[in-house]
Amino acid sequence: MAKNRKYYVVWQGHDPGIYDSWDKCQLQVKAFPGAKFKAFDSEADARLAFHQGWDARPVAAKPVLHVDWRTVIPHDSIVVDAACSGNPGDMEYRGVDPFGCIELFRRGPYPHGTNNIGEFLAIVHAMAMLKEKGNTSTTVFSDSGIAIKWVHAKRSATKLLFSERNRRIEELLRRAEAWLQANPKLNPLRKWETDLWGENPADFGRK
Repeated sequence: MAKNRKYYVVWQGHDPGIYDSWDKCQLQVKAFPGAKFKAFDSEADARLAFHQGWDARPVAAKPVLHVDWRTVIPHDSIVVDAACSGNPGDMEYRGVDPFGCIELFRRGPYPHGTNNIGEFLAIVHAMAMLKEKGNTSTTVFSDSGIAIKWVHAKRSATKLLFSERNRRIEELLRRAEAWLQANPKLNPLRKWETDLWGENPADFGRK
């Protein structure tokens, strides 16, 4: 009988997130003082636990009534997402007009990156693109709570080690942080509620 798949939540580690194998999880918690992580039997339970936080009391995932995102998000929106083949691995990101099904930008793949960095760069890219057009009203959506937190802090908290191999990612990251520092007024930024609305329209479809 095949072994049931596990999902691993890392609340405190080198790069917090949800991982679909112990090997990937172990890379995030090994040699990290005070690492906090746990295995779950389903991706839904893992997502719920990750958003609730390490200190939250366990709450069973409840069925939700899925909502058509077209009825709840502003028509003038940009949705961003990132993909990473491995962690770290080849990383790319993009932004789309969800109603027009138009890819507005796409960058990468860049070697030896992380998904969270890609999500962060995608948000800032969308913000900068809107700034150039004098647009301060369009809402940007991302399904990464971590990347949204980094944008509000105007800096990333990645633990990724940089070298010549991923120097381009480091350059893009520092440039994005500098742009946020120089542009205090940002477009509205909201979390894409995957559990309620379904997959992000910018998703690369590689899960």
